[in-house]
Amino acid sequence: MSGWNEKAVPDQSGRVAVVTGANSGIGYVTARELARRGARVVLACRSEARGVEARDRLVGEVPGADVEFARLDLGDLASVREFATAYPYDRLDLLVNNAGVMALPYGMTADGFETQFGVNHLGHFALTGLLLPVLLATPAARVVTVSSAAHALANIDIDDLNSERRYRRWVAYARSKTANLLFVHELARRLAARGSDVTAVAAHPGYAATNLQTAGPRMAGRRATRRFMEIGNRFFAQSADGGALPTLYAATAPGVLPDSFTGPSLAGWRGSPAPSRRAPWTRNDQASQRLWAASEQLTGVTYDALKT
Repeated sequence: MSGWNEKAVPDQSGRVAVVTGANSGIGYVTARELARRGARVVLACRSEARGVEARDRLVGEVPGADVEFARLDLGDLASVREFATAYPYDRLDLLVNNAGVMALPYGMTADGFETQFGVNHLGHFALTGLLLPVLLATPAARVVTVSSAAHALANIDIDDLNSERRYRRWVAYARSKTANLLFVHELARRLAARGSDVTAVAAHPGYAATNLQTAGPRMAGRRATRRFMEIGNRFFAQSADGGALPTLYAATAPGVLPDSFTGPSLAGWRGSPAPSRRAPWTRNDQASQRLWAASEQLTGVTYDALKT
């Protein structure tokens, strides 16, 4: 992996990719580089205005790029179902579960879930399950779920998934990112049990300068925190282009193993892609199965093709 960069992304001609949260940050860079290598890319974004602007900007950077916008609000399961029902292609080579929110003030999704758990985990759980038939029908498809090194700050509380007892924004964020890794762990196990060649993996960007860091403080009116995050982005973070490399590697490099976790090589902070450390609780079979069962119950999305 040493020295691996976007120029090493293999030819993607004939492949179809869906990237959630592709209007900015590492999602946009991921979509752009996949399109640059010839993939047809669906920019799955909550805001139509920002999604269309991102599509037009991407085509300006990559003339001839085959990209389209489709609305997807991961905080609204009806929107997730609409997106999956309207998905127009008979193949899906790459699903990049990238969109996310971080350290927001307490809030709830349209379906009554705590926002960070609902958007970061449940929305992507439902989306992947609803797109599972087309993924299974596509040879060597991959599902890449973007987690965070911050997952190590907290394990999930299976008895309080929506943080109803006590809400701490950073703990809730860490739990949602742990949920991402438990989801990948269980999805990889179930795919292997079925004998499927779909590969489920995880990645994280390290510390990359995106609007993720400032959205929470802006919503909460915390000006000092927002300024602190802006300074960190400017002087310490790597670029969004650098932050997208682990995702691109996980999505396209040959030989990526199921349930692997790819991040930046330099202390998990920045640099070329490398295997990343993960908390031991993210490979706990019992926890992943309990979270899976709870996620099916909460979303109403059942992975019937992977029943074990």
